[in-house]
Amino acid sequence: MRITAVETIRVEAFPNLLWVELHTDEGLFGLGETFRGAQAVETYVHSMAAPMLLGQDPSDISRLQRQLLRGYLGFNGSGVETRAASAIDIALWDLFGKANGKPVYQMLGGKCHDRMRTYNTCAGYDYNSQKIQRRLIEKGAHQTRGKYDDQIAFIERPDELALSLLEEGFTAMKVWPFDGAAGASDGQFVSAQQMRQGLEVFEKIRLAVGDRMEVMCEFHSMWNTTSAIAIARELRQYRPFWAEDPIKMDSPQALADYRRHAGIPVCGSETLATQGAFRDLLAADALDIVMLDLSWCGGITEARKIAALADAYQKPVAPHDCTGPVVLMASLHLAFSAPNAIFQEVVRAFLATFYRDLVTELPVLNQGYLELPVAPGLGTALAPGLKQREDAVVRRTAL
Repeated sequence: MRITAVETIRVEAFPNLLWVELHTDEGLFGLGETFRGAQAVETYVHSMAAPMLLGQDPSDISRLQRQLLRGYLGFNGSGVETRAASAIDIALWDLFGKANGKPVYQMLGGKCHDRMRTYNTCAGYDYNSQKIQRRLIEKGAHQTRGKYDDQIAFIERPDELALSLLEEGFTAMKVWPFDGAAGASDGQFVSAQQMRQGLEVFEKIRLAVGDRMEVMCEFHSMWNTTSAIAIARELRQYRPFWAEDPIKMDSPQALADYRRHAGIPVCGSETLATQGAFRDLLAADALDIVMLDLSWCGGITEARKIAALADAYQKPVAPHDCTGPVVLMASLHLAFSAPNAIFQEVVRAFLATFYRDLVTELPVLNQGYLELPVAPGLGTALAPGLKQREDAVVRRTAL
């Protein structure tokens, strides 16, 4: 079997998403996905990656992944080259599973779990449909527009939101009530009033649901170390499950200092790429939970190495999803095959709305758990007619 064509697809309604399809001379194809900078990644795929792939055996996943991810210069960031390599690697695994008639998790060694626990990231319907992700929510400035407009709800009615999630079987949720304060001072200072406003979200959740709900706090790497520690010292009374990306995740020493003083488990980071970045943070004793994004870290091949590295340090992993449905499916396969996976992130607003319009199949969510996929490969494909949309941009490079 040989790769005969590389195709990219994006739609203007979701300008951050890019899909990659690898087509073969046997009629099979694999589907991958990445996120952010879609047009730049598209250009790289066709100008640089496609010539490396055409005519190659797609089952040589390790060789192709190393060639694309490390390359001549040895890229280590999560920029265009890495995002392209990630999408292509996911497509190669999808194709590998289809060619062998098995789900990807079986190709990775089989399942370690019968079901995978989820947490709901409390984003709204349009969280990633805009060109610039809207993070900063001013209290009282917006109204909810539907049942799952959770980004507004966690600021306006966090107690009601927590009860709503419990009713659906979720026992964990993630919020980011300090982002507005970070935006006001560029993360350099948090006032007493801002501190109180952020803490109120956690207080209301705990009063409403007690310890029946785990609550994660996302910081989006927006704070300096001093301010992040100040927040942590006040926040830990509410027993957050983790503090995610509390500072810029490029300094193992600074993050280790934060972890030592914060008294809250540290989770990171969707922003990191390749196993080397995670190795440095783990070696510095700076992480408690490893989060990785398959569309940015180097794909399934690199993600399984990172998960194994975390396991060697006796740390759990929790794959990221607040981007696209194909990466969610790929992440779920990885999670099922990794013995140290404890969560697969989901956004119920996405699952209930636009994810359904983009792909044929989504993970089955049942009372806060995702069920085991059963179809060969990733188990999903782009929705019929997606390529024919008026706002679709399809490019193809072939032998």
